[in-house]
Amino acid sequence: MGQTHSIRQYFKRRYVMYAFTTLVIFCVPFIQINGNQIFLLSFNHQKLHLLGVSFDMQELYLMPFLLILMFLFIFFLTTLAGRVWCGWACPQTIFRVLYRDLLETKILHLRKRMENRQLEPDMSLGINQLKRFVAVLIWAILAFIAASNFMWYFIPPAEFFAYLQEPLEHKYLLIFLFGITFFLIADVAFIKENFCIYMCPYCRVQSVLYDNDTIMTVYNYKRGGAVFDAKGIKLWKKPELPNAECTGCEACVKVCPTHIDIRKGMQLECINCLECSDACTRVMDKLGKETLISWTSPQNVEYGGKVRYMRFKTIAYMIALTAVLIGLVVMSTTKENMLLNINRQELYTIRDNSVIENSYIFLFQNTSQQDHKFYFTVDNEAIKIKRPSEPFKIKAGEKFKQIVVLYTQENLAKDAQKDTHIPITIKAYALDSAKDIEVFRESVFIVPPLQK
Repeated sequence: MGQTHSIRQYFKRRYVMYAFTTLVIFCVPFIQINGNQIFLLSFNHQKLHLLGVSFDMQELYLMPFLLILMFLFIFFLTTLAGRVWCGWACPQTIFRVLYRDLLETKILHLRKRMENRQLEPDMSLGINQLKRFVAVLIWAILAFIAASNFMWYFIPPAEFFAYLQEPLEHKYLLIFLFGITFFLIADVAFIKENFCIYMCPYCRVQSVLYDNDTIMTVYNYKRGGAVFDAKGIKLWKKPELPNAECTGCEACVKVCPTHIDIRKGMQLECINCLECSDACTRVMDKLGKETLISWTSPQNVEYGGKVRYMRFKTIAYMIALTAVLIGLVVMSTTKENMLLNINRQELYTIRDNSVIENSYIFLFQNTSQQDHKFYFTVDNEAIKIKRPSEPFKIKAGEKFKQIVVLYTQENLAKDAQKDTHIPITIKAYALDSAKDIEVFRESVFIVPPLQK
């Protein structure tokens, strides 16, 4: 009996997962590779840090890959294992466990038993009102830390703390910081699991991704006996059927954080936390029987056999995920250490009746981690560089605007009626990096019509 109990307990694994998820989310902003965070989307500096590589906003062609990867992973995970994210790693669930189970139950004893989530504390008692105030106050401090942690993915921690020392200079930071903090206080302390039930869009998404092979929290009605009919109407508390193993204790109902009866079947409110399975395990273990609620597929309960992890849906998502991941890796390795935008100015200028000049504005950006000297060449030998005449230095991460004048003394016109547009290729490069830092940009050099 003890062996069945130990095998079926999920709460230890669940809390280990909560601790691991919290540690990772909290520590990631502090981990740096080559001076860059693992992930940072900085609107202030207009940069994206991804796995220690810094990308300028003009290089955000990676964002579609990241978004597609995220959504495909959500679809894959939901198709395979339902709302396992919600019950095992979602910050909302972790925050509610901290507030409800740790603060209200374990520390302040506002709730008497963790096994009964349906029974709300009697708030008519003055002592309970004081305990609730203390719980909210402690959670407000934790919510401020959580909100700060969220902001670190958009503002580097060092800058974040520096900004807090000058609050009046960074009003928008305070608005977002306290706005997120107040939302977390309201959500966790007052909205509670209603956020998961009514506000979170994920539970609506899952309904179109589930199939009979999706792993979820399932009540074995064949052993326990049906408690609800096909229309969802409750028949009885304890199944009055021959050989029905369900005792009708409703321990699974009392412990459910989203207040559902898992014996009714798959419901959008179920977050796959498996607390009902733990509760049923403790009851059935005393009877020397296996739990009636387990993490399996409806197909497995209905027909037996093994759970089908590998099937068309999951394989298709795995192939798509692999393709997008390869695309992301390939695109991230083609990062340019220099960016260049070219804008033409006026049409052209004729000097001394023979020299044709074209003016441009070159906007350089040194996206590498070191300072470099830059210059450029034109692929057409008849077109020369008048300005600038010497290389110029750009510091790491800085942008630099350069007025460029190209000219020709040769007669390149090909038409007597209209201007001639000559395609040119500009090669810009760092003088001290050989071929490591160079970019090519296309532009045109315009000359007037042939003179009669």
